Amino acid sequence: MEKRVLGRGLGALIPDKQGPDKSHILDSKVRQGIANIPIDKITVNKYQPRENFDQEALENLAASIKEKGFIQPVLVKAIQNGYELIAGERRYRAAKMLNLTELPVIIKEASDIDSLELSIIENVQREDLNPIDQAKAYKRLLDEFNMTQENIAVTIGKDRATIANILRLLKLPQKIQEYVSRGTISMGHARAILALSNDAEQLRLCNKIIKKGLSVRETEGYVQKSQAVPKKKLAEKDPNLASVEEGLRELFGTKVKITKGKRGGRIEIEFYSDNDLERIITLLKSNR
Repeated sequence: MEKRVLGRGLGALIPDKQGPDKSHILDSKVRQGIANIPIDKITVNKYQPRENFDQEALENLAASIKEKGFIQPVLVKAIQNGYELIAGERRYRAAKMLNLTELPVIIKEASDIDSLELSIIENVQREDLNPIDQAKAYKRLLDEFNMTQENIAVTIGKDRATIANILRLLKLPQKIQEYVSRGTISMGHARAILALSNDAEQLRLCNKIIKKGLSVRETEGYVQKSQAVPKKKLAEKDPNLASVEEGLRELFGTKVKITKGKRGGRIEIEFYSDNDLERIITLLKSNR
C-alpha cells in the first residue's frame, strides 16, 4: 500500500485564502471552503478516536468560546443531507453546550481514511488523546484500512517502535486498559506490567501500583525482581543467545524470544495484528 503522508497536520488542509464569503451558503452544493452552517446539520465523526471527553475541560472550552468566540473553525466534509465532522468534536460539543445554532467550519472533501487519520493527528499532535484511545485508533488503521505500522508511523509523525509499543497496550486486561484511559496509571506503568506473563499477575501488580502509589521505576524494579533467574540457571544459558535475540528483534522490529532445549529449541516472534504478521512473513521470505 502506498504510504500516505499526513503528518504535516491540519494546517495543510486549510485554504490559504478564504475567497468569497460563504457564511450564508448552507445547501449541499457547498463542498469545499469556509462557511457558517447550522449546528443541527452536523453529525459527529464515526471515526473519532477519542472515546471519552472530560466534562470539566469541555466546560472550560465552552466558557472560552463564550468569551472570545471561535479561534479556529472545525473541519467537516459534505455528506448526504448535511456535514460530518472530521476534526474539532470538542469545539462542536462545547458549542452545543452553549446552545449555539451555527458553527464556523472549513469544508473539505475527504475519504473515510482521511477522516480517521486527521482525527488521530489532531488529538495526538496536541498530546490530548490517552494511550488506549491511540492504540484503538491505530488498530483501526491496521484492520479497516490495511495500513502497516510503518505507514501509520509516517502518517502520525512518530517512529514505528512507538506505534508498536502503543499497540501492545491492547494486550492488557480490560480493567488495566481502563486505568490507563483514566490516567490512574501511566503508559510507563502499563509497559512495565506487560512484561509479566499472565493476566492474573498483571492485575495484581496494577492493584499494587494503585494501592502503594508505585512510580514507574519502582514498578520496573518489582517486575525485574519477580522475573529474576537464579545465577546457576543464568550460567547455563548460551552467552551468544542474547546477542542473537537482539539481532532478530532489530530485524523484525518486534519482541523475539529464543528458548533452547536439550534437543533443539524454538524461536517465538511476536506480532500485534494480521498486517504485522504479513510484514514479518515478508521479511522472512526476503531473507531466505
